Amino acid sequence: MTTLVFGHKSPDTDSTGSPLIWAWYLTEVKGAPAEAVLLGEPNTEAAFVLDRWDLPKPRIIDAVEAGQPVVIVDTNNPAELPDAINDADIQAIIDHHKLVGGLETKGPIDIRIEPLACTATIMHKMIGADLAQAPTNIKGAMLSCILSDTLEFRSPTTTQEDRAIAEALANDLEIDIPAYAAEMFAAKSDVSSFSDAELLRMDSKTYEVGGKTFRVSVLETTSPATVLSRKDSLMETMPKVATEDGADQVLLFVIDILNEEATLLVPNDLVKSVAEKSFSTVAGEGDLLVLPGVVSRKKQIIPNLAV
Repeated sequence: MTTLVFGHKSPDTDSTGSPLIWAWYLTEVKGAPAEAVLLGEPNTEAAFVLDRWDLPKPRIIDAVEAGQPVVIVDTNNPAELPDAINDADIQAIIDHHKLVGGLETKGPIDIRIEPLACTATIMHKMIGADLAQAPTNIKGAMLSCILSDTLEFRSPTTTQEDRAIAEALANDLEIDIPAYAAEMFAAKSDVSSFSDAELLRMDSKTYEVGGKTFRVSVLETTSPATVLSRKDSLMETMPKVATEDGADQVLLFVIDILNEEATLLVPNDLVKSVAEKSFSTVAGEGDLLVLPGVVSRKKQIIPNLAV
């Protein structure tokens, strides 16, 4: 049976590219048929990467059948996976996030989790010399994933391994990293065609903190003013999205990639309190709070959240 390879819901570039990379590796190198699939529409940057490297857009699924062999990448959180994930036959997990718990497997499996900025960096290490067989578009996907997850090495999650592997891939592909990253970030910043609800869900993950459930959304952009010009309607939409998604509150952080800072929308007293307790700051009377140096949800936002 063909193994399905997928990442988290609301797929970003890493959760779009890494399944394609690993499905290629399993199928072409290991001789084990595999298919990359997505748990939702890819974001604008991921869609750009697919087009730029002439990669097929994986089909979108919303469920897996019992006994279906799967490889999970770029997450180990059941909340970010199909509801019946524990009924599937999980073969392996490749990830760079903290362990959340809750996944159950049919037997011993391969697990590779490393404190690196990107799943694709781990895959590069795992594939090793066999990467010489990879077509250009698979290497392009790998480079794109790393540049996306590191924000072109600006993120504090970036390691020397991430940078070295990205630079080696760029050299092999004859890609100028600053120019290509600028193209990627421009694609990510074009959110004009998305509704407020779609923006709030585009790159979001659910976390429980102090008895409250938060949908933590980040929008990484080189044009924060474009997003912030919609702050009133975004804040009006937050309660509806929170209710529909079973959360108490949506927290939206608009990440300014170039200036390396986040702006948190503060629609009510709950978010104001969370901001003050989480980031040791005074939210003041406005509905925007600028957090200098904050660009990483994984390393700077989630670990600090407090109610």
